[in-house]
Amino acid sequence: MSKTNNIKSSFLLSLTALIWGVAFVFQSMGNNYMQPFTFNAARNLLGFLVLIPLIVFRQLHPNALGGEGFNIKKLPLKTTIIGGICCGLALSTAGMFQQFGVKYTTVGKAGFITTLYIILTPIFGIFLKKKCPFTVWIGAAAAVVGMYMLCITEAFTISLGDLLVFICAVFFSVHILIIDYFSPKTDGVVLACIQFLVAAVTCGIIAIIIENPTVEQLSNGIIPILYTGIMSSGVAYTLQIIGQRNFNPTIAALIMSLESVISAIASYIAYAMGFLTQDQSLSAIQITGCVIMFAAVIFVQIPFDKLSRRKY
Repeated sequence: MSKTNNIKSSFLLSLTALIWGVAFVFQSMGNNYMQPFTFNAARNLLGFLVLIPLIVFRQLHPNALGGEGFNIKKLPLKTTIIGGICCGLALSTAGMFQQFGVKYTTVGKAGFITTLYIILTPIFGIFLKKKCPFTVWIGAAAAVVGMYMLCITEAFTISLGDLLVFICAVFFSVHILIIDYFSPKTDGVVLACIQFLVAAVTCGIIAIIIENPTVEQLSNGIIPILYTGIMSSGVAYTLQIIGQRNFNPTIAALIMSLESVISAIASYIAYAMGFLTQDQSLSAIQITGCVIMFAAVIFVQIPFDKLSRRKY
């Protein structure tokens, strides 16, 4: 991969982290207007609709985005549909637990817990016969310590919201592994479009059965839906798929992990400006836990094996 495309991919993934970090604030706001399945159905449907014009445009102008790995290629229909369904089911499950989670915990904590997918992904990769370096196990141990400091109360209990967000991180790990498998085999934008449609239909059916969504709910929560649907879903997930294509997955994971820091900063600003009613402040121990968790995420991305073989 050329240096120019490396820079382009780094920029796309950095923008992804920024969008996702801020999205935690809007997801928390969305819970004020509607139930989680309704919200996720709306945002994913919007993400699907946003990508339709882009797909048509790229079909008419296949070289418009420029650069190797960004041009549209011949679509293997069966692989694309299967990949989109698998990505959509993983995404809808992860999004469900995340949306329920931010309802019962702070935005900053949710951001850091979600980022544990960086450590969980290589561990789960063992089941796909992918090597898991020793640094991941060290990082996992450190992350457990950090999560304990961040989440466990004086009564030695973990809140429902923190637990739900952790489960969300597990499914996001699965989502990343699915993308890693299907992204090189088909067109990333089409794959993203199908996954949003699958997620929207899945969440929509459940919402109709158990939540009784109304037009008034959607109207009142239009701002959170627009941001998460257009930016977090339609734009960011697509940037992730395109940015990950032919790019070092270690560096990609490192860049995207910045969403945890961004979510903490964004939540504090949103609370100070009155957009969030729940106190977003963290104690000194919780902040220390965040630092340890983020350090663990960074640590697992350091290629010690390559550094040890480097010749000076």
